[in-house]
Amino acid sequence: MAEFIPLDYATLRVIWWLLLGLLLVGFAVMDGFDLGVGALLPFVARTDPERRLVVNTVGPVWEGNQVWLVVGGGTAFAAFPALYAVSFSGFYLAMFLILFALILRPVGFKFRGKVADPRWRATWDWALFVGGAVPALVFGVAVGNVQLGVPFHFEPATLRPVYTGGFFALLNPYALVCGLVSLSLLVAHGAAALLVKTDGPVAVRAARYGGAAALVCAVLFVAAGAWISTALPGYRIDSAIDGGGLSNPLLKSVTAAPGLWLENYRAVPALWLAPVGAVAGMVLGAYFLYLGRGGPALVCTSMAVPATVLTFGFAVFPFLLPSSSLPDAGLTLWDASSSRLTLWVMLLVTALLLPIVMLYTAWVYRVLRGKVSADSLEENPNAY
Repeated sequence: MAEFIPLDYATLRVIWWLLLGLLLVGFAVMDGFDLGVGALLPFVARTDPERRLVVNTVGPVWEGNQVWLVVGGGTAFAAFPALYAVSFSGFYLAMFLILFALILRPVGFKFRGKVADPRWRATWDWALFVGGAVPALVFGVAVGNVQLGVPFHFEPATLRPVYTGGFFALLNPYALVCGLVSLSLLVAHGAAALLVKTDGPVAVRAARYGGAAALVCAVLFVAAGAWISTALPGYRIDSAIDGGGLSNPLLKSVTAAPGLWLENYRAVPALWLAPVGAVAGMVLGAYFLYLGRGGPALVCTSMAVPATVLTFGFAVFPFLLPSSSLPDAGLTLWDASSSRLTLWVMLLVTALLLPIVMLYTAWVYRVLRGKVSADSLEENPNAY
């Protein structure tokens, strides 16, 4: 069967690493502003009509945006099953926390308007806040822990992953800084979206909070980059890489030392465009937010979000999940993937369906373009 597959194993592995990155970027950009709007809800809306206005800026689109997360999780499971197994074992409680927060979102959207009691609605408003702020924070904490490495190894005979860490160890100082980077960035992204979709006091407050969040994000991003580059461990593969070899993570040797996450940037200077673009997007986003110009601000935050994700991806390539307790057991795209046939069949399906999803998403946003106002909510019987 392999002779009928036109792409070699190494190429397919790189393609699926790129596709996984694309899905993560799609989730961060599309669902990121939903999370940011939820995190901003108690601060930018002070009356029930204002809160209803904020909720309805994302109410029609949040479910479609969250598809990017579902597809990303499915991709990790199908293309890199070892990554899925280790991460869901080691990050079990963190994943449960994220799922709990994400489950609150649909419940909050659906139940908030069912009863006209201020206490009832305030309860679900806080549920929407938790559903936005907690995932935004925890996703960043997870990224920080991936950079530091996670304590796990494999049993040599069965390749069964064994996680030796604990939940609270994940809440280390560097990971928490990364969590704040993620939270502040998505808050700024959500604020820009609110500025585009609303007018009046809500838009004014969103601009103020979003501009401050973007500047905080820029400072923390630079600080985290300096910290991980100089004082915290990075990882490097020392043995020869066989891109077409077996998916066995125990067939390589890895060195852990400070500064190694900069090696890809030293080898390919053009990669520096990612962190530079991230900082530029944050700073310019803050500038346009303070000016009250929603369109340019949203463009800038939509540039900063993928640039931040790419900064991380370029640094850790080809690692997917390093091991801090046994560096040689760290997972890379070369030794954690599914079979060549599986990757090829998945690529054919993705080539057919992904453009459909993207076209459908573009059509939905075109139909829903324009600002949300109190009058438009009164005219729409399906509004939340």
